[in-house]
Amino acid sequence: MTTTTGIPEGHRAIDVELPVNAMLHLWLKAVSPDEPGAVSFYSVNGKFGEVQAVNSEENSFRIYHVFGGGTVTLAYDTAVTSLSVAYWFTPSDVLETGITVIHTNPANEPPDLPAGYHFRPPFGWMNDPNGFGRFGGRPHLFYQHYSHGRIWNNMHWGHAVSSDYLRWRHLPVFLFPSEELTVRPDKRGGAFSGSAIARTDGPGIRVFFTEKIADRIPEQEIQLTATSTDLFSAGAAEVFLPRRPDGEGLTFDFRDPYVFRGPDGLWKMLLGSQSDTGGVVLLYETEDNTAASGWVYVGKLYTETRYETSALECPCLLPMDGDYRDPATRWALIYGLMNGEDKETGRRNLTMIDIGWFDGRSFAKSFGRELDFGTDNYAFQAFVDGNTPVGIGWLGNWADTGPTVDFPSAMTLPRTLVLEGDTLLTPPIGAAESLRARMLDRTRLASGQRIELPNGAAEITFELSEAGGAFRLEFDHPEIRLAIAQHEEGLEILHGYLDRPEEPPGPRYLAKAAGARRLRVFLDYGSLEIFADGGRVAGTKRIAGFEAVRAARLVAEPGVVVNATVWSLRL
Repeated sequence: MTTTTGIPEGHRAIDVELPVNAMLHLWLKAVSPDEPGAVSFYSVNGKFGEVQAVNSEENSFRIYHVFGGGTVTLAYDTAVTSLSVAYWFTPSDVLETGITVIHTNPANEPPDLPAGYHFRPPFGWMNDPNGFGRFGGRPHLFYQHYSHGRIWNNMHWGHAVSSDYLRWRHLPVFLFPSEELTVRPDKRGGAFSGSAIARTDGPGIRVFFTEKIADRIPEQEIQLTATSTDLFSAGAAEVFLPRRPDGEGLTFDFRDPYVFRGPDGLWKMLLGSQSDTGGVVLLYETEDNTAASGWVYVGKLYTETRYETSALECPCLLPMDGDYRDPATRWALIYGLMNGEDKETGRRNLTMIDIGWFDGRSFAKSFGRELDFGTDNYAFQAFVDGNTPVGIGWLGNWADTGPTVDFPSAMTLPRTLVLEGDTLLTPPIGAAESLRARMLDRTRLASGQRIELPNGAAEITFELSEAGGAFRLEFDHPEIRLAIAQHEEGLEILHGYLDRPEEPPGPRYLAKAAGARRLRVFLDYGSLEIFADGGRVAGTKRIAGFEAVRAARLVAEPGVVVNATVWSLRL
């Protein structure tokens, strides 16, 4: 039996209004290997198209171009077909309008978070930021992505574009795993992290990324490049670095290419790895002005011997206080310590930032520190936007998430990087003030009263009478014991689970001897971010789940708190 429109009885139907020349992206799979899965397309005139998939283990990507506009119905038999994701866009204006998601399922749907302001993917899993930069006049963010669940699996690159680093339009999925890896969700690899530059040989961008296939011999991880002329779809990728350098005693870790202009005008590239002496950052360069080929190994730019780290990940190097061609300009070297542990506090996978001078072939460190004492600001990637270094990180940490954890993730608030003499500041971008929707309080928090928060998105600022003044900012959360305290040891994020009183204490999120005086705290569903003294100290902590912080109370001795203000936030 069929309906009056020709759709078979019992088929699931999804109606969507499409403009002329809409492009549909769908991922579907067969429920069993005995019968292909299929999604059919109907208009008022009946069925006009269909896509199929025979794979019953992993979703297959399909494209369908609908030339005419109007109401279109996607229909499929749930007994034989599973549809994971469907969205549409029009190529002519997708950078301005983004994609429109018309279907997800319970395994990959995004959380519904009213007023939430951190970047999250439109569906599925997300980790490292990639290819962060301004292209075609707009900030672009690529990221590690798996579409079909909220757990890590074979990697794609998701993509979004913005005008202010806060309000993002989701774009079509940009990079896909190799055909070998799209057959089954076996977590063997995919299109791993990398970077992007503006093309020098035409319009668009060139991206660099690591392809990983876990059991490939002799190299599990190799480096690929691809170009995009339209800024939303990638051409065919080509291998430009098929093997690790010889004679360096490196493990199979060989990933996360970060490409940038060096002070000698040549394109440089950093890669993360591990040697028998510690985690390393490798340096390459090329005389090819397109950066497509000709890459030559220069040597180990940096070796990390602290914290018993394995591979260094997501290295990044950028000029901080002047033109990249000026020998006096100081540079920031940023890198993640995979599996590294601070034994004193128990924190793992720290991210470090070192300041020094880069002459094109070597880095001379002046000083350095942890980028974030909360440690949930990982894989931080930055670039110079005009004259301002801007960066963003993954709001997560492999110590408490991973391939088996259902964890719909977020990015941190974007941050600027500022050098004031020999002090490094990493405050949130100035546009963060535009998130302030309504002032909730200017007097009661400072006097020790409880301030109710209307939703999970809030900003709290306060000033102390002297640097290092003792306080405790307590939060009412239904599942987590959560507070920020400053005491004789330093500035600390206090975190624990209300339902696990017998559980051994976890890491101490402590910035020793912080001596903070001015604090700015951002709350969102699932996260807490602190910026002290204009970003001289920064701490980021993921909060499990998406329950909102319900209230805040600031406890201090009389005269310690000079003033305090609370805002509710929204995009």
